[in-house]
Amino acid sequence: MIDHSLGEFEELVLLMVAALHDEAYGVSILDELEAKLGKSLNISAVHVALKRMENKGFVRSRYGGITSDRGGRRKKYYVVTALGKKMLDTQYELRNSIYKRIPKISFG
Repeated sequence: MIDHSLGEFEELVLLMVAALHDEAYGVSILDELEAKLGKSLNISAVHVALKRMENKGFVRSRYGGITSDRGGRRKKYYVVTALGKKMLDTQYELRNSIYKRIPKISFG
C-alpha cells in the first residue's frame, strides 16, 4: 500500500522543490528553506524527506553532470511529479478551507 500522506516538513520541502523547479537539489532546497523560515535546518533532514517523497511518487530525481568543483560528484536534482503537484493542491485547499472558517473577530 502506497502512503499518500504528507508531513509538515515534507510539505515545505515539496513546495521548495516546486518553486525551484529544475534547479532543486539538496543544498539549494536547504538554503532557500533556511532563508524563508529564518532558522537553521539539517541537510540530512532534507535528504530523508526527499527520499521518502521519491518513494511515495511525489518527486523524481536525476543526476546532473560531473563537475570538478564538487570533487567529481554529481548533484541529484529533483522535480515534482503530477502526483506531488496534486498533493500540494490538496494540502492548499485543505488549509485554506480551514483558515476560512476562522471567525471574523478581533484577536486584539
